Amino acid sequence: MKGKISEVFSSVQGEGLYLGIKQLFVRFYGCNLQCSFCDTRIDSFIEYEPQELCDEIGLYGKNFHSLAFTGGEPLLQKGFLKEILQAAKLQHYRNYLETNGTLPAELAEVIQYVDIVAMDIKLPSSAGSSGLWSVHEEFLKVASAKEVFVKTVICSSTTQQDIEQTVKLLYRASPSSVLVLQPDSNEKFSVLEEKLEQLKHFCRWYRITACIIPQIHKMIGVR
Repeated sequence: MKGKISEVFSSVQGEGLYLGIKQLFVRFYGCNLQCSFCDTRIDSFIEYEPQELCDEIGLYGKNFHSLAFTGGEPLLQKGFLKEILQAAKLQHYRNYLETNGTLPAELAEVIQYVDIVAMDIKLPSSAGSSGLWSVHEEFLKVASAKEVFVKTVICSSTTQQDIEQTVKLLYRASPSSVLVLQPDSNEKFSVLEEKLEQLKHFCRWYRITACIIPQIHKMIGVR
C-alpha cells in the first residue's frame, strides 16, 4: 500500500481552537471538493509506503503538540491513513485530523485512532458546494466520539439561512461542539465584522458556543 503525500513540514496551527500550537503537518494529496475560497491547490505528491512515512515523521522528534493530518482530504486515502494513524498511536503521538467533513463512512473506520477532529462545514453560499448537509450531519455524529470542533468560512456572500442550518445541525448532532466562524482571508475583515458578530449572537439562541478566529497563518506568513 502506498499513499500520496504532498509534503511533511513543521509549523504552528494557523486556525481553529488550537491556534498557535506547534504541530507536524502531513499533507495528503487530493480532494473531493472544489471550494471557491480554497487556498491549498496541490499539484504534486510523493508516494510513500507506511513505514517510509513513519520514518520521515520520526526525523522531527516529538517536540510538538500533535500530528496534523491535512490536505486536500486525508480520508480519501482511508486505508493508508489508517495505517499511519495506528502507527502514530503506537509511538504515543496525538493525532489531529483536518477534514472537510464529507466522508462519514471513511471516518468511522479510523475514528478510534484519532484524538482531535477539526471539521469543516461547507456552506453553499460561501463555498459554492451544495447538498452536503446530510453527510455533514452524519459525519459530525461519528466525529463526536472524540474531541471535535467545527469551522466554517464566512464571506460577504454567506447567508443567514446557511448559518441557521449549521447551528441546527450542531444542535442535533453534537451540541457541545464549538463553532469557529472563520472570515474569508480574501476579503477585508472590516467588511465582514458586522456579519460575524450577528452570526455569533444568533448561535447563542441555540446555546451553541461560537467564536470568531481568523486564519492567522496567512497574516503572519507561515504555512
